Amino acid sequence: MAAAHDSGSSGDWRPASAAPAVAPDEVADRYTVRSVVRAMKLIEIVASGPPDGRTLSDLARELGASKSTTLALARTLTASGMLRDSRPGPRYSLGTALIRLGDITRSQLPLGDICRPVLAQLAGLTKMTTRVAICDQGYPVFIERVDGPGSVRFHTPLGQREEPHASAAGKAILATMTEDQVRAICAEHGLQPRTSRTITDIELLIASIAMARGNGFAVDDEEDADGIFCVGAAFFGHDRKCAGAVSVTGIKSDLPVWKVQELGRTVRRAADQVSELLGGERYSTWNLAAGALA
Repeated sequence: MAAAHDSGSSGDWRPASAAPAVAPDEVADRYTVRSVVRAMKLIEIVASGPPDGRTLSDLARELGASKSTTLALARTLTASGMLRDSRPGPRYSLGTALIRLGDITRSQLPLGDICRPVLAQLAGLTKMTTRVAICDQGYPVFIERVDGPGSVRFHTPLGQREEPHASAAGKAILATMTEDQVRAICAEHGLQPRTSRTITDIELLIASIAMARGNGFAVDDEEDADGIFCVGAAFFGHDRKCAGAVSVTGIKSDLPVWKVQELGRTVRRAADQVSELLGGERYSTWNLAAGALA
């Protein structure tokens, strides 16, 4: 609701409706400091450049500003530690202040809250229980859950490390690692059977993980609990590392292969949404850059 204009005297006022209409874009412009916008854009330009930095000419051209304006912005950002300049040149690259701010942001990042809308949307689409897990040295630790409308409620405790070889989220996380890393993790905790369908042979697990890597999602076919199946897909942070996985859980039934594939693609899209929220890459881009993991 618009507020009334107050001139400072109780007898001198006019309703807000009498004020001239202001377009939303004009309001946004009024409260936008253009030099700050340019400075933020300059940081993004530097971040997209080569590791050895960018020249002043490059920055001015990308920014669409004069060299003098670009130099003033670059020097201000360098003084605050947001950028650093190296000689000869100078060439500008990202500064160490961003490392500190990145660590603070990561510690304050409420991942469960960020993911909850994605989980809710996924639960609505699949009518299944949805969960998100963080990656804890290769192990999935579930931190948030949304039950699907009318779905069976599963006893799925949060905050506990789960077996990576027996869960869809765990296998999706393992699929982002090299074979040597997978073998090391499995050697550390062993391949303990959870059900009669749990994969307990390392070579079979490696093959299952390779399939998950190719598909972009992993399947737990009654491997963690009898009568229960899950589908999981990994997501990534801004550092290109696997940050965790999104999964759906349901009662096992005679699902045709095409239905499992369709569900997997739906979960994959949800995981990609989380990656984008975290500043990470979609799986297809990450997988292409990662190449064949050996």
